[in-house]
Parts: sequence; structure tokens; C-alpha cells
Amino acid sequence: QVQLVESGGGLVQTGGSLRLSCAASGRTFSRYAMGWFRQAPGKEREFVAAIRRNYGLTYYADSVKGRFTISRDNAKNTVYLQMNSLKPEDTAVYYCAAGDYSGTASTYEYWGPGTQVTVSS
Repeated sequence: QVQLVESGGGLVQTGGSLRLSCAASGRTFSRYAMGWFRQAPGKEREFVAAIRRNYGLTYYADSVKGRFTISRDNAKNTVYLQMNSLKPEDTAVYYCAAGDYSGTASTYEYWGPGTQVTVSS
């Protein structure tokens, strides 16, 4: 069992940056790939980024490639999402998830409650 809690969301202007964190409970964090997803009002949840459980291999949605960076610290049971050059279309609730390395939500077993990111124009 893994419990996830996101933090770091907030309101930022276009072009600004935010760093999201996702803290995991339990001693099995390093066994899981971690992903970030987001859901804007009236839209389906979409993949943002993923990182393998080790060796740091990462995977990004085209819409965030070059602007967002996912990383993890297995010693701290934490995964991060550094978001730069934010755009209004990045506004959404951001969720972290633990599971199999992929861009598909159904492969992730555990989810956090989400954190709101709002980018003003």
C-alpha cells in the first residue's frame, strides 16, 4: 500500500514556475514508477510525465516537453515536477500516481488527492 500527497500548487502568472512535490508513505516507494497527470475543468485526465523506479528514465507528454522536469528522490520517498514557462493551458488539478511506467492512467495503482495549479494570463 502506498499513500500519496501532493503539494506545491498555487497561482502563478504566465511564464512563471512552480515545483510540485509528491510525498509517499511506506517503504515500497522505490518499487514503483511514478507519474504525474492533470485534469482541467470539463476535460479528461491527461498524462504529463513519468519516471522509472530507478535509473531515472523519464517520459513526457509533447505538450510539456522542454518545460517540465520530473525527478525522484527514493531516499526521501518523494517525486517532483518542476514546471517552467507555464501557460494558461497548464491550469489543472495535478495528480501524482504510483504504478507501472507508462503514459496510461489505468496502469497506475495508487493516486494522490491532487493539487491545483492555476496560471493567469
